Amino acid sequence: MAGKRLKGRVLSVASEAVPLIKTGGLADVAGALPAALTAEGWQVRTLLPAYPGLAGRLAGGKIVWRSDDLFGGPARVLAGKVEEGDFLLIEAPHLYDRPGGPYAGGGRDHPDNPERFAALSWVAAEIARGQGLDGWRADVLHAHDWQAGLAPSYLKMASARVRSVMGIHNIAFQGIVPADRLARLRLRAEDFHQGYLEYWGNISTLKAGLIAADAIVTVSPSYAEEIMRPEFGMGLEGVIAFRGRAVQGILNGVDAAIWDPAADPHILPFSAARPEAKAANRARLLAEFGLDAVTGPLAVIVSRMTHQKGIDLLADATPGFVAAGGGLAVLGSGDPWLEEKMQGLAARHAGKVAVRIGYDEALSHRMFAGADAVLVPSRFEPCGLTQMYGLLYGAIPVVAATGGLNDTVIHASPAALAVGAATGITFHPVDSLALSQALRRLVQLHADREVWAAMQGRGMRSDLGWAAAARAYSRLYDGLLAQ
Repeated sequence: MAGKRLKGRVLSVASEAVPLIKTGGLADVAGALPAALTAEGWQVRTLLPAYPGLAGRLAGGKIVWRSDDLFGGPARVLAGKVEEGDFLLIEAPHLYDRPGGPYAGGGRDHPDNPERFAALSWVAAEIARGQGLDGWRADVLHAHDWQAGLAPSYLKMASARVRSVMGIHNIAFQGIVPADRLARLRLRAEDFHQGYLEYWGNISTLKAGLIAADAIVTVSPSYAEEIMRPEFGMGLEGVIAFRGRAVQGILNGVDAAIWDPAADPHILPFSAARPEAKAANRARLLAEFGLDAVTGPLAVIVSRMTHQKGIDLLADATPGFVAAGGGLAVLGSGDPWLEEKMQGLAARHAGKVAVRIGYDEALSHRMFAGADAVLVPSRFEPCGLTQMYGLLYGAIPVVAATGGLNDTVIHASPAALAVGAATGITFHPVDSLALSQALRRLVQLHADREVWAAMQGRGMRSDLGWAAAARAYSRLYDGLLAQ
């Protein structure tokens, strides 16, 4: 922040953030945004639960908050550095020291997740309003998703003079809690009504944040508009419409320190100016997945296997793509029925389709580097980072025309191709026929080497970093502090 006037202090509150813990895109955003905001003149601390092993990665950790009873047991907060980031970790063994992931163990959600993430929100409100041992106070509390959704409510209960922002990364996940847990979550009975905490007879921690926060931000402009409609709002469209003037969309960025094909340690480096190694990465990827030579485009999918992601559409769309010379490599996990469907697809098209169940960060980098195309057939997609990784790594995105996918990929229409603007293929409606047509178009474009190379180059030169998003968040915070 050298040379920049300190604009204010921000407490970012999330259930996961790189480089400490990641299960999805939320972690990428929560991990990368603070550094970008620091460049804009903001001092940012990121608050996370201390899941097993995380506290040991904190450099120079010191205790900045204590409690004898944080939702059922003692707790403390450690402040320190992880790489260049300022982190606060909540050590509460009764809540966070357990096997499994951040949200589940043994295939089931932890039954006390409401208390675990209410505790995250409670500590966030305490730290933000200056109750820590070091006296640090936030000007803005930025809560990410339902896990931090009660933080704006706790600030409101304390009449704290701290502005709050509720970030929606996926409105489908709403933090639904039985109403009989109201007191256990330290919420007030008088706030349990349709205009605030109550949601179809339950509590919704996301709804609580949407009502209590001073501003609401989604992770793309299109998604901010979509969630005011019933097909995308998931039952909260009325709340979004009610808070309409407080809602805006700011497109996520990509962490260039991690996603740069010219400096990626997981691949043979290449760039828009020197793309030669792209072909070698492609050959390596074919060998790694045990695929035969692919004369057409080699497509990849790196995704959770859920209905939202449109993975089921591939069963009908892939056979024609393979017959036209295409190949497909898939990495992901999720719903068992979809995992089985994809494995069946690979068995029917051995040598042309291959599937790996699970997630492997290094492998995902190799897949983008070796792919000709990346498929993202999501039924809805708040922002999506996969298509951005594809652009930067020369993998042409084939995406559903929704949310952030629509905001980041310029469809290869005749007009866009004529003016040299196209970067990918978008399709609508989101069904197997439209996906099949998009894949047919992909094969046609791949056959025109001049057009294909131009599209790859445009994608690789795209400005997809965090600078523009950080400026937009900075303006949002400035506006809140001016109120």
